[in-house]
Amino acid sequence: MSLADREWRLIREESRPGPTQMALDEVAAETAATEGVRTVRVYRWEPSCLSLGYHQDPATVDWAFCEREGIDVTRRPTGGGAIYHDERGDVSYSIVAPADELPGDLMDSYELLCEPLLDAFEAMGVPAGFAESEQPAIHQPACYLRGLHPAHDVVTADGRKVSGNAQYRQRDAIIQHGSLSFSQDPERHLACFSDPGTTPEAFRDRVSAIDQYTERSRESVVGVLEATLSAWADASEGEWTDDELAAARERANAKYRSDAWVRDGEDPTD
Repeated sequence: MSLADREWRLIREESRPGPTQMALDEVAAETAATEGVRTVRVYRWEPSCLSLGYHQDPATVDWAFCEREGIDVTRRPTGGGAIYHDERGDVSYSIVAPADELPGDLMDSYELLCEPLLDAFEAMGVPAGFAESEQPAIHQPACYLRGLHPAHDVVTADGRKVSGNAQYRQRDAIIQHGSLSFSQDPERHLACFSDPGTTPEAFRDRVSAIDQYTERSRESVVGVLEATLSAWADASEGEWTDDELAAARERANAKYRSDAWVRDGEDPTD
């Protein structure tokens, strides 16, 4: 049975704070594992948010700048460096399904779950694909400036990163989430770090954005991504249940907003 033969729901883009978005990924994983309902969704971080990689040193963050500028800070369950999710410049998505329905090999799993992402870039007229070779990091704390990896980094035709993707397992389910750069603000992105480590010019040389290749609005880009995710999974339009939203609110407060998780990387809910 193919993935499209199973029950999927599409949750169209919603704007929520970063801690809630990360909590919803976990809740969707529990729903997939216990009820067999798989989820594809597009989402927006509002307010803008800096999401730290799971192993990230909190000393790399300019906490005063983020607080002064009203930028949320949370920590992802996935590895890699921090990502500044601008509420306009970032488009994020998640795919959640039971673990036993996906390839066990990580490379195969990435290739499968990135299909709708690459379909979206093609539909938008943005030339993009997996990085063809590894490239060294130019600023380790920042996800978009870390070393490029062919397994999960998507670059434009000139080799600049336009999307990063990561996977993790939660309660017998696989979560893949990722970020697409719609537009970029290198100065603000780098200012989120205690040591920017590089220049805005070097950032632009390494990182691309969708609006550099198309005149589509952000709303149009979101619509294309929703359409390719829906077509890939043959998903029906759906929504969160009241129980899921309540569980996400509780987990966001207990975990994703807690200093133990955000500052120390320790899950207080374990």
